[in-house]
Amino acid sequence: MTHAHNACGAPPRGGRPGGPAQPDPRRHWGWVALLLASASAHAAGTLTFCSDAAPEGFDVVRYTTVPTEDAAGLPLYDKLTQFKPGTTEVVPGLAERWEVSADGTAYTFHLRRGVKFHATPWFTPTREFNADDVLWSLKRMNDPAHPAHKASASGYPYWSAMEMPRLVKSIAKLDPLTVRIELTRPEGPFLADLAVSAVGAIVSAEYGEQLLKAGRLEQLNTQPIGTGPFVFKSYQKDAAVRYTANKSYWGGAPKVDHLVFAVTPDPSVRLQRARAGECLVAEVLAEHVAALKADPKIGVVLNRALMTAYVAPNAQKPFTSDKRFRQALTMAVDRANYVRVVYAGLADPAGSFLPPGIWSHDAGIRHPLDLDKARALVKASGYDGRELQLFATAHSADIARGVELLQADWAKLGIKVRVQLMELGELYRRAARGDHDLALLSWFSDNGDPDNFFTPNLSCAAVDSGSNKARWCSKPFDGLLARAKATPEPKQRTALYRQAQALLDDEAAVLPLAYRTRPYAVSRRVQGYIPTPFGGSDFRAAELK
Repeated sequence: MTHAHNACGAPPRGGRPGGPAQPDPRRHWGWVALLLASASAHAAGTLTFCSDAAPEGFDVVRYTTVPTEDAAGLPLYDKLTQFKPGTTEVVPGLAERWEVSADGTAYTFHLRRGVKFHATPWFTPTREFNADDVLWSLKRMNDPAHPAHKASASGYPYWSAMEMPRLVKSIAKLDPLTVRIELTRPEGPFLADLAVSAVGAIVSAEYGEQLLKAGRLEQLNTQPIGTGPFVFKSYQKDAAVRYTANKSYWGGAPKVDHLVFAVTPDPSVRLQRARAGECLVAEVLAEHVAALKADPKIGVVLNRALMTAYVAPNAQKPFTSDKRFRQALTMAVDRANYVRVVYAGLADPAGSFLPPGIWSHDAGIRHPLDLDKARALVKASGYDGRELQLFATAHSADIARGVELLQADWAKLGIKVRVQLMELGELYRRAARGDHDLALLSWFSDNGDPDNFFTPNLSCAAVDSGSNKARWCSKPFDGLLARAKATPEPKQRTALYRQAQALLDDEAAVLPLAYRTRPYAVSRRVQGYIPTPFGGSDFRAAELK
């Protein structure tokens, strides 16, 4: 999905415009505890997940954060293609097979028969999934003339960041169960891109047209309809999302009757709820792992997601626009200490922006401390001592530790930094506008392809869409990406992405900090829970014993 996230805490997945304000965790403690107790008492087979942030909404193509993918993408929606659980392997989804033209510019998708849309109190489908739903879902993002295109005031950020409007030439219905998508050029990661919810989620055209006629298209975002394994039931804002199992799911009915996402931003509260058995799965901090391992009722799952925690310097602001100043910033960060203090050692110092585990990662890129050289570069940049603004989320103690370390490291160069902590959605809205000098973020891969790290975060097109928080634009870099995407041969693509990484490193366009492992507390009652390589949680095969 996609997507930048906070470097220490909850992650969004791409350049996403905001979401609901983060609540004071104590404010909702009593209400959510009551809700969870009620669910446990009256609904056999209820799996509750303590999530670290609220979903931004439920029309998932408008957003790109991991919490939105967890709470809206995977449960609600299917795509033409999808990822084999726990991997980056592309497998059939709503398309049971496809053909690609010899020149790589035309994809013919043969759709799955018998797929049913969700039936809810607000919508009763009169037909099964077909080609009309694919056209309606994808054209509303790609075609400005589509009647639903302007329903999203913030646009479709991931579709735009991945340059889909320039790539997708046409989307045509060949028959009720066959769709052809023609591209303007070959695109190596296209099938993987379609498997990302923020790009390829399929909604009901019948439902969309009903809402259009009634002037209530915003209802897609509050009362969603998909074909996915779980049916949306209710959302208590900033507190809990509730689902019931889709008993008619084409992939087989889920093995839990109810799925609850309990929004719990405070990691200490998540830990308490996990230990009390109120949340059967919860993301926890690295510092909690040792204690959890001593609890016989809880197991610890470590997810080495495809992610990089980093700082985005704004290349359109004074001093951070200077390559020498950015190089000095990255030379001054003590990454080994950062990993030890912020992540309790459950991470590795980052070199390349592209993390290990994604093919073409350049393990030779390193960032050794060099304060003397960094001071000389700061002086050469003409830095005048003004205070820089560092944006980070007001999320948890690990974020506070991270920003304090960065402030202290940069103070050794005489650089003054003031931290502005804010709610996650606000950070993304303001960073998309370029209000920051520096922003503390993370990016989790959405599809396992190197392009997914580079195009949404660092292309010139992504500056315009707001997902490029570094606001750095390089035509040579864009050229390397374009050649790599158009090249089917893996060795050639690898060579081009290695060149892109070297250019990025020389420019210090972003400052990679760490490759983090995410720990989860998982009740021993839970089987089949799968953390995704994209930093999320997959409950489609989960069951309780």
